[in-house]
Amino acid sequence: MSTPTEHRVATERRGHVLLIRMERPAKRNAVDAAMTTALDAALNELEDDPELWCGVLSGGPGTFCAGTDLATRAGEPTPRGGNYGVVRRVRSTPLVAAVEGAAYGGGFEIVLACDMVVAARSARFALPEVARGLVANCGALFRTHRALPLAVAKQMLLTGQPLDARRAHELGLVGELVEDGEAEAAALVLAGQVCANSPVAVRATLRAVDAVVSEPDERGWRATAVAGVVVDGSQDRAEGVAAFLEKREPRWQGR
Repeated sequence: MSTPTEHRVATERRGHVLLIRMERPAKRNAVDAAMTTALDAALNELEDDPELWCGVLSGGPGTFCAGTDLATRAGEPTPRGGNYGVVRRVRSTPLVAAVEGAAYGGGFEIVLACDMVVAARSARFALPEVARGLVANCGALFRTHRALPLAVAKQMLLTGQPLDARRAHELGLVGELVEDGEAEAAALVLAGQVCANSPVAVRATLRAVDAVVSEPDERGWRATAVAGVVVDGSQDRAEGVAAFLEKREPRWQGR
């Protein structure tokens, strides 16, 4: 049974799996304050219910997530999840991203915060913040190079150009590549494979892996904050966001 949360996210229990689906297709699942609240609530449920052993985070059939809604912003970080209710969350329950279409900006940073990625051939991953006069401030500055070779990570961060699903699979970002329209179903199968194992062992394993991998995260968040301060006071930031909203090319001043 599907339960809507704040009209932005629907959750559905499939045995020990919680399917979390972003449902704002008119805005390409761009995250506003209501979606942040809804994602936070769904992920709190996933982590707090001992009968839920794995989660699947999906954007549905068209687009995974276009990142922050630049017109309204994404609301305040939540106490447990941070930005979007997702990217600073400490979890012991595995989460699979099911990606169709675009996972851009904060949408890609949500993918990077998941444990496993299933993507359709239509999937595209990008960090276009520099094209808006912004910096990626939800983990991409230090997580992208964990998921991808450093040179590829820098290319994505500095050019804003997308990485297609086939290349992302070749490079190891995507664990399973499927046909269009099949990402959610394939992610549910993968979640079922996780749930076939001991939930105690799975949680302990994930905690141990994350304890090692995420050890430098606080340094990464500090560096991200410094980059954000530099950009936030710039004329380029105001121009980049205005140009995006006005659907025109930005006129950079370099200050």
